[in-house]
Amino acid sequence: MLRLAVATNSETYERMGEPLAERDIEVGHVATTERAIPLAESPFADYDAGFVYPSRVMEGAVADAFLGVPWVNDREAVLRSRNKADVLARLGRADVPVPETVMISNPADESELVAAFERLDAPVVVKPNSTTRGVGVTTAHDLDSFLGIADYLDLVHDYRATGDQSFLVQEYLPGATDYRAMVVDGEYVGAVERRLPTAARETGRWKHNVHRGAVAEGVELPAELRALAERTAAVLDIDYLGVDLLVSDERAVVNETNARPTIDSATKYEAGFWDELAGLIRETAGRPRA
Repeated sequence: MLRLAVATNSETYERMGEPLAERDIEVGHVATTERAIPLAESPFADYDAGFVYPSRVMEGAVADAFLGVPWVNDREAVLRSRNKADVLARLGRADVPVPETVMISNPADESELVAAFERLDAPVVVKPNSTTRGVGVTTAHDLDSFLGIADYLDLVHDYRATGDQSFLVQEYLPGATDYRAMVVDGEYVGAVERRLPTAARETGRWKHNVHRGAVAEGVELPAELRALAERTAAVLDIDYLGVDLLVSDERAVVNETNARPTIDSATKYEAGFWDELAGLIRETAGRPRA
């Protein structure tokens, strides 16, 4: 039986154990964070492949060194997807539709900030370049509010240990439907629509992240949106990818991607989801070890 090291013990780990066991893949948790790891010898068991590279790259590098396995989504894939600006630039150059966006690299002169704000129609979305789950994302409805947000980000980025000193200014698409499409080994395998409860919307909330209270319901995407998700994964060259789509009456755009997407309940995916994922894991295990 193939042995798979999983660098998470959240919902994904709980949901994948039984379906993969039925396909002769044994799942084991590899704890890489919030522990002490002596560096003289490996604290981990032997595995054939990893899923996916740990979210904390420093601890992940240690686990990678000890495990010596190929990963479903290696370090480069995870870092590429985490860098929102990199994703949008790559997709835009490949003619994949994305929201109009400006990257700000701090510290930036006020004239640069004003030009970025005035390039887009207000309100604008302001988001850190490399956070997940909607952390730090906000909107600015006027220039003074935007410059105030930039001031706060300056204070954060002034701390020398801050690795990423960039943020994005992005067009706001009010009323767009938010989908998370999943792609495994180049093939669309299902999608969910992420929607805030009515009560939350009535209080002015607008973020559709599940970790912020939104609900995710399985949906059947039309062929053109499936193709858009598959095209995104191909351009980024990432085997296991969550593709966030914003769809309005006028257009559909790729807003973000996630190379460490949570696996939802199986009812929200295509019938062959677990077969596709097991196939990708076996393919990964057959690659040369590090």
